[in-house]
Amino acid sequence: MVSYNNQEFRVEKVRQQERMCRYYRFQSKIYDWTRWAFLFGRTRILKKLGFDHQDKFRIMEVGCGTGFNLDRIARKYPNVELVGIDVSENMLEIAEKKLKKRKNKKVFHPLPYGKDTDFLFHPPDIILFSYSLTMINPQWPELLEKAYRDLPEGGKILVIDFHDSRFQWFKSHLGNHHVRMDRHLLPELQRLFKPIESKVNSAYMGVWQYFLFVGEK
Repeated sequence: MVSYNNQEFRVEKVRQQERMCRYYRFQSKIYDWTRWAFLFGRTRILKKLGFDHQDKFRIMEVGCGTGFNLDRIARKYPNVELVGIDVSENMLEIAEKKLKKRKNKKVFHPLPYGKDTDFLFHPPDIILFSYSLTMINPQWPELLEKAYRDLPEGGKILVIDFHDSRFQWFKSHLGNHHVRMDRHLLPELQRLFKPIESKVNSAYMGVWQYFLFVGEK
């Protein structure tokens, strides 16, 4: 594990954001056509929201990408308020177009989520991270702490993401796509939040594992 002092952390944080923006300039064009093959559990975790069809609530997705999840939530919950955050303007452009036809109140922020983005005047009832935390390095602990502060008592965090692989070649392959995969997220989630559901699943006969976590503040 790499250790950073404060200055190095700030520099690496900026570099990481720049890498993500560059990476998704092209990936945004093919994202929805390619990710179905390995981003497992996204539909399953949306069933864990815990609200009825007509309920009014506010959900914020950090790393919302092309709006895959937010569009499905908007379809099922006509009264939900949507907040999408992503550093990639290319991805957010697609998300905004995708959700334009939805009548829900929605706000998109082309910003990194963290200590420097205290722009939320109304706390969300739910914060969703879907295959984003493993790509947010080294500042992923900052994001989880920020999520804990932003949620009200009883608010929920939902996370679906990569967990681990017994194959180094696969870890290296995902590393080339800016994904860190070494079981680092689940222990911190379980420490910060009261687990409602925490499950590790296997993909492609054990080539890798992904996890689903639902927690409450």
